Amino acid sequence: MASISIRNLVKRYGNFTVIPDLNLEIADHEFVVFVGPSGCGKSTLLRIIAGLEPISSGDLYIGDKRVNGVQAAQRDIAMVFQDYALYPHMKVYDNMSFALELRGVPKAEIDARVKRAAALLHIESYLDRKPKELSGGQRQRVAMGRAIVRNPKAFLFDEPLSNLDAKLRGQVRAEIKALSQQLKTTMVFVTHDQIEAMTMADRIVVLQSGTIQQYDTPETVYERPANQFVAGFIGSPAMNFFQVEWHGDRSILPQGGTVVPLDSETAGRLRQVGNAVLGIRPEHFAVAADAVDGIAINVRLVEPLGSDTLIHFDLADASAIARVDPALRPKVGDRLSLRPQPGKMHLFDASNGQVLR
Repeated sequence: MASISIRNLVKRYGNFTVIPDLNLEIADHEFVVFVGPSGCGKSTLLRIIAGLEPISSGDLYIGDKRVNGVQAAQRDIAMVFQDYALYPHMKVYDNMSFALELRGVPKAEIDARVKRAAALLHIESYLDRKPKELSGGQRQRVAMGRAIVRNPKAFLFDEPLSNLDAKLRGQVRAEIKALSQQLKTTMVFVTHDQIEAMTMADRIVVLQSGTIQQYDTPETVYERPANQFVAGFIGSPAMNFFQVEWHGDRSILPQGGTVVPLDSETAGRLRQVGNAVLGIRPEHFAVAADAVDGIAINVRLVEPLGSDTLIHFDLADASAIARVDPALRPKVGDRLSLRPQPGKMHLFDASNGQVLR
């Protein structure tokens, strides 16, 4: 088991810099998720940790050992890939035991490790099958089992759930989280799916253009995003954003002059800066009794989800979404009054997107 320390890391491909200057500390036994849009550098960073990509400059430590020039096979790290990478001609047992056989591990120990991993992943009955006889979820469990039997210092996951259907993704996601708690091993998981990041991580690294935008617990990233990019990326549906300014003694949306009811803390911050970007998550709108208490909107689209309902509307030239109680039974064309919930509003600098605290 080991911590991972990245210091002033730079990664270039020719004249193109993918990661400009990155520092990151991952504690021993921690489950950290790299999340961000395509091209943000998350998979490149994972491959650097694995030893599959060289570092242009900077240092990488696994435990107390600097591993810049250490080959991937010598880093004692197990990687689980998106495409499973199983040997099709081998049975599940052989796929899981092969790396140990190459190392010369005694057969009795190999058998014990394979059976223990199979029990952890509930694949004992698949050991005599070949990969083609398994479903996608079962193959992914085999790939994880192959990694587990090695007893590595750390596990690296490169978008391992992206080939699974929605229901199976949720099931395997829960299994990986439970596995991390049982094995107590450092795990680094790459995904573009912020729901996976929120539900699995001890801490989340939100990346954009090779730069860490925020590194914190899922709760903090959701409740106190560091900037507008993080606020818009984390959360589903995404946070709504409106240009807002302080006018006289109240806050308004410049496009149309709609008055926005703000709590005292948010109003005080806006009064100081004059104008900003107001962020409100769809789940942080409440339906007000009348337009005096809220913002009058016309329902443009309704998405019933069972447990709740999403309503789409336009406000000050911006498209927005609110999550409401399904008992409201809204219809397209209905006129409602929405009020942002106190303590759930976010202000961002209009010039650079940084949060205004």
